[in-house]
Amino acid sequence: MDFAGTVAMRHGVNTSPTLTPRSAVPAAPKRPRPGLWPWSGWSTRARLVAVVLLIDAFAALISCAVIVLNARSAVRVETRASLATVESLVADTIRLSDTASPDTLLQTLDLRFKVLRHVRVAVLDADGDQIGRPLPPTRADREAPHWFADLIMPPIERHALPIVVDGRRLGTAQITTQPMDEIDEIWGYARALSLTTLAINAAMLIALYIALGRILAPLRRLGAGLTQLEHHDYTARLEPPGARELAVIAERFNKVAEALGEVRAANGRLNRQLLTAQDDERRRTALELHDEFGPCLFALEANAASIGRIASGSAEPSREKLAARAAEISAIVGQVQTVNRELLNRLRPHGLGQAPLATCLDLLLRGFGQRHPGLGFVGRFDGLAKGYGDLVDLTVFRCVQESATNAVRHGAATRVEAEATEAEGRLDLTIRDNGTGIPPEHGTGLGLSGMRERVEALGGTFALDNAGPGAIVRIMIPVPPDRGDETSTAPSA
Repeated sequence: MDFAGTVAMRHGVNTSPTLTPRSAVPAAPKRPRPGLWPWSGWSTRARLVAVVLLIDAFAALISCAVIVLNARSAVRVETRASLATVESLVADTIRLSDTASPDTLLQTLDLRFKVLRHVRVAVLDADGDQIGRPLPPTRADREAPHWFADLIMPPIERHALPIVVDGRRLGTAQITTQPMDEIDEIWGYARALSLTTLAINAAMLIALYIALGRILAPLRRLGAGLTQLEHHDYTARLEPPGARELAVIAERFNKVAEALGEVRAANGRLNRQLLTAQDDERRRTALELHDEFGPCLFALEANAASIGRIASGSAEPSREKLAARAAEISAIVGQVQTVNRELLNRLRPHGLGQAPLATCLDLLLRGFGQRHPGLGFVGRFDGLAKGYGDLVDLTVFRCVQESATNAVRHGAATRVEAEATEAEGRLDLTIRDNGTGIPPEHGTGLGLSGMRERVEALGGTFALDNAGPGAIVRIMIPVPPDRGDETSTAPSA
């Protein structure tokens, strides 16, 4: 029987299914291009599972390559060993049966070596005809598919062993390797291993999917908490998960939410204080207008009526009375101007932004000295720039004004010292008095809270301490980078 044609036909089978998984699977990660691969839209769980799948696919490719290489070598070794064994058995059988007739010997050889593993023996007579019934070229019950057989099948080997008895050649024993037996065994082993590995990987992926869901659950709760913060709900809190890293994130989130809640509460208090301060300022302004301007206007009206009566009398007007009335009117007008100047200065210092800051502070302390003759007000503002911008200048002015007012009104101080210096990109302001200091039961009023909020809004710091005796206010404000570089040379008060 011609096994060479069978082998040639087997090798002529299309092996493209074998080449396809080799080339397509490794090239899959390289084919995606930006904009086409939907990786960016996947969830973290899907990305991790996809990475594990890619690793499994790569490991499967390597395992298949190792199995194919080892199987090819094993089949070659096994078929060659079977070929050598069968050659020895055929030679021994011929030697032991040298007394038999030629036909009997050939029939014995055909029956004895009809079915063997890994080899096929065809007994031919002297004319080249096969003894017995030829076997089919391939088995009908083969298990391994063609593509798998083509991967690992070694070249078919054929040996012709002459059958010679008493120097006469009776025929030929043609021994041909048949590796399909070994290939079927390898295929069964590879299939069982693949199914087992697939089941294990499927179970592992399911477990990984469930575990990732539990691990990433805190991140979903974190996203929900951030959504609450986005909608200005600062009561959101996260339960610390079991993972240490995620527990740190949850702790930081809770602190941020708490800080935002405190800031919101502080803003609410500030808004209420601002409304209260505005109402208090309006009430104070109305009271001063009523208490100061009312009597002055009444006195002006009375003096005007008196001058009218003097002028309308039958007798010649008295120059002394007219001069006295004029002097009274002038004094009242002076008082009105003073009150008006104080009101305007309290609402907005008119010289601020026009005169140097040191000059405005000196004038402020001199005004305190004029209103409180028995007290001493000292200012040291040498080296300050002409100005630091409206916000900084107004904040410094109001802090000096409020601190001096508190020292006189609440601390019963007889001396107030204010000092401002600029160094290392910051403005340091210190107001010290020799009064009674801050009592323990003293609360934070609108004046102190207003100073603190003004300073902190500019990125500075505010501190109020007992100096023993008296109190001391320390303020630090960063110098704006766009301030003017002109320094003030105005004398200190």
